[in-house]
Amino acid sequence: MTLCRVIVWLLCSTQFLDNLCWAGDEKREADFAESLNKTLAVGKVVWLEAKGKKFLSLYTEIEKINGNGMVIILHDIDGHPNQRQLIYGLRVSLPEHNWSTLALQMPLREAGVAKDEYYALFPEAAARIQAGISYAKNSGAQNIAVVGYGLGGLMGIYALSEQRAGIMSLVTISLPVPKTENKAGQTLDFIKKIDVPMLDIYGALDVSDVTGSARDRRLAAKENTAYRQIKINDEGHAYLHDEGLVVKRVYSWLTMTAASASNP
Repeated sequence: MTLCRVIVWLLCSTQFLDNLCWAGDEKREADFAESLNKTLAVGKVVWLEAKGKKFLSLYTEIEKINGNGMVIILHDIDGHPNQRQLIYGLRVSLPEHNWSTLALQMPLREAGVAKDEYYALFPEAAARIQAGISYAKNSGAQNIAVVGYGLGGLMGIYALSEQRAGIMSLVTISLPVPKTENKAGQTLDFIKKIDVPMLDIYGALDVSDVTGSARDRRLAAKENTAYRQIKINDEGHAYLHDEGLVVKRVYSWLTMTAASASNP
């Protein structure tokens, strides 16, 4: 990180100067929203608001009257709420197993920027996640879970380590542990603060900051007796050969934790 960016990050780490942080790319979000409005085949568009900004989400309901609850889904870097294949698969398949879904558009940077360019957007991401949780509660969901993929998982544990009231469980898929000293570099500290059931899924052929940190993530979660880690063999970060295995792991975990929550 250049000296200039270090200085900007230090400024952004104070609440008083928070508005000086790098802004998200609202045009990219608007382009995604326009495209999804035209092509969406399953679910419906819902506009939520956080930090005075409206953002798009995709709600997919179940067919039964009484469902298990609602799953808030967070996409990976440079993505959107209908991102193929994993986010789309989760969004449309979980309702078949009695879980409604709310896939959020997370704040974006310009195309092609490095992961650390997103870290200043974490407070905005946390506000969007809380807006999603509020929507789920107002919809009457008894059980609310958060599922985050890649950078979305990192945004999720950042948000829930700060404010996690009302969340039944957390699932991270390909959760990275960046080797940096800023907020995102505190991933392991975030994990230590998670006290709800947490499922940590990753691919055996995943990117290095996911596979190389698997043991560290387990150790960070050792005080959480409801933490589980699953490695999926022969899969990389994109889960191109998945054929529904990740979705199956997720809904099985959610169903189990919901049952535990109703029978403590």
